[in-house]
Amino acid sequence: MTNLERLKMECEGISLDDNKLIIYLQENELNAIDNYDPSSKTNKKNILKTALSILESIANNVSNMKNYKTDDISISQFSENLNNRIDALDRKIRLIPSDEGFTDGASFIYMFK
Repeated sequence: MTNLERLKMECEGISLDDNKLIIYLQENELNAIDNYDPSSKTNKKNILKTALSILESIANNVSNMKNYKTDDISISQFSENLNNRIDALDRKIRLIPSDEGFTDGASFIYMFK
């Protein structure tokens, strides 16, 4: 599985052109055609950072933040749900330890946001 395929798996339901996804990957220090290494915490963290970048780009689109209502369907709180997902993903990224780790067994945890 390539990094691009792994990113598509993480962002399932979001349809973006592959060229745009490749740019997002490059901005997060990943090559789209390189093999995804599931044992690498850095690789996973960079995939999640890329997914976070995509979600933040979606959040920047003002037209997505409207509430829509049709005959029997109401689509509301998109902005709130999107921001909740962004916050959860950000928290998840911060909790993933780096591959380098600490030699004395200590770890660093962000206590405040």
